[in-house]
Amino acid sequence: MDMAAASAKTKKNKTSLRDIPRIKPKAKDIEDKGLFAKGGFDVFFLIFVCLLLTFGIVMMFSASYVSAKYSAKTGYDPLYYLKRQGAFAIVGVVVMLVISKINYNVFRKFAPIIFVLSLALLALVLVAPAQVEGKEQFKRWLEIPGVHFRFQPSEVAKFGLIIFLAWSFERHRKFIEESWAATAAYLFIVVMFAGLVYLEDHLSGAILMLGIGVIMSFLGGLNWKIYAIGAAVAVIGIILIVSKPEVFLKGYMAERITSWLNKDYTDTDTRWQTNQSLFALGSGGFFGLGLGNSKQKFLYLPEPQNDFIFAIVGEELGFIGCALIIILFALLVWRGFAIALKARSTFGRLLVMGIVVQVGLQTILNILVVTDSMPNTGISLPFFSYGGSSLVMLLAEMGVVLSVSRNSRINKKV
Repeated sequence: MDMAAASAKTKKNKTSLRDIPRIKPKAKDIEDKGLFAKGGFDVFFLIFVCLLLTFGIVMMFSASYVSAKYSAKTGYDPLYYLKRQGAFAIVGVVVMLVISKINYNVFRKFAPIIFVLSLALLALVLVAPAQVEGKEQFKRWLEIPGVHFRFQPSEVAKFGLIIFLAWSFERHRKFIEESWAATAAYLFIVVMFAGLVYLEDHLSGAILMLGIGVIMSFLGGLNWKIYAIGAAVAVIGIILIVSKPEVFLKGYMAERITSWLNKDYTDTDTRWQTNQSLFALGSGGFFGLGLGNSKQKFLYLPEPQNDFIFAIVGEELGFIGCALIIILFALLVWRGFAIALKARSTFGRLLVMGIVVQVGLQTILNILVVTDSMPNTGISLPFFSYGGSSLVMLLAEMGVVLSVSRNSRINKKV
């Protein structure tokens, strides 16, 4: 056989993944098509969610009762935050269990609508934001008329971006893998979401949105070469922003980066909250001062029930308590990826990955801020930080993961 014939035979036998015919799935591998999922959800994932939620409510109450007792806004009721967060937690758990019973394929049909709604809410909050006492300069909240209920559109938008990317990557996989234009288009969508959140004066939310979109785009199969270019641009951008924050960022954002670089532990202005957080973590030591025994929550650390609640965890439960909570978050993310890898569709796989990436990335960013490893940008700790609408939305997303787990190959009958 001559070389030409051998080469022709080799080319004839060479196949790509797309040339392989689809294998008819076995009966047990066919996805449920009805409104309700029929399998059992993943017990381990639910356990990790319940543990984090329980720890979160306990620590939120411990961190908040002092500031609630001495605040006119709360009516001087030390149980104010506990009662509200507890009520939202109950609602959130009910929502989670209901969504977990709905076939996640239903969400595939509504993905474009959720995407458009998310964009509309992000635009609306810039035009008609709700005014929050003490935070009038921020445009982060919308208020539902008549019920006096406020929520952050960015919480909805995170899920909107995740479900849109999962839906779109499944539908256009071949085009995405082969086209640089597709990569640029999807990254533009991610940057657009992050940019709208940034205009709300919410730098940490924009960073989180950007991180979720970039990681999901990579997992979805976008051209990896553009990431090398993007990484280089990002590094240059970070260097420029850090060197001249007043040129590239708004006033208070630039001040926070400057104060983070200066590390002035006697600062009573821009670094006050960060310094009090470090004092709390340092005084906690290895075993902590004991649950409820924090000193920094006695009006030293501003709003300890919000973004800096991890500092109170460190002060009261010490290194051991902080490590335990970090391990729980890691187990939640690990179990989420285990569910995703066993999902029976690309949409389900990417949907779960996006949700657990959001939780993991938000946790990492919060801890980096609390430990002064990055500038104070104001980002909440999932399950722990006070916030009713964000907690309900988070638990709803956990319900989506449980829904996918009902239709995966690792589900437990419950």
